[in-house]
Amino acid sequence: MRSSPRPALPAAPAEVVPPTCSSAAQRRELLAQAHALGVPKDYARTHTLRAVREASDLAFIGYDIHNRPQWLQPRAARAWFALRHAAAIEQVELQVVSAFRSIEYQLGIVRRKREQGQAIEDILRVSAAPGYSEHHSGRALDLTTPGFAALEEEFEKSPAFRWLQRRAHAHGFTLSFPRGNRHAIAYEPWHWCWRASRD
Repeated sequence: MRSSPRPALPAAPAEVVPPTCSSAAQRRELLAQAHALGVPKDYARTHTLRAVREASDLAFIGYDIHNRPQWLQPRAARAWFALRHAAAIEQVELQVVSAFRSIEYQLGIVRRKREQGQAIEDILRVSAAPGYSEHHSGRALDLTTPGFAALEEEFEKSPAFRWLQRRAHAHGFTLSFPRGNRHAIAYEPWHWCWRASRD
């Protein structure tokens, strides 16, 4: 049986460059800054999460709903294009809200929320600590669909979410944070991670 051709990856515009992944020394410094913001030293143990290495090879996947360039690890990018195409065939539109995020970017999220007065415990219920986000791997996507607010639980009521529940696994994507997940992270119906190759 003949395998279907791999989806071609788009070329990034010349002025768009992928985010630079940190060196080991930069990673240590960024994690030290995260601890200074209140991320507990035992975060990995208490949330049963492993440190996530940043992807060093990234493929451009186009722009998100906010017109920001987005990137994924190349095999995950191909799986994403296949997933999106399969959804479109069934009249389901999947849109990217966020893909690869560096440790530095994740640290910026935590820092901004702390500056707004949010408690670290509340932040870590909805955002993984820097160094532990699946987005660092270049395999995770936050998704939405027209007519639904991005990064809100209401996404679970969308035809897109129902389609993902039925079809995402066939393309190697799984829902990372279902209700009552063991990581004590808030339910995220929009967060899907590519875990298996099907090409």
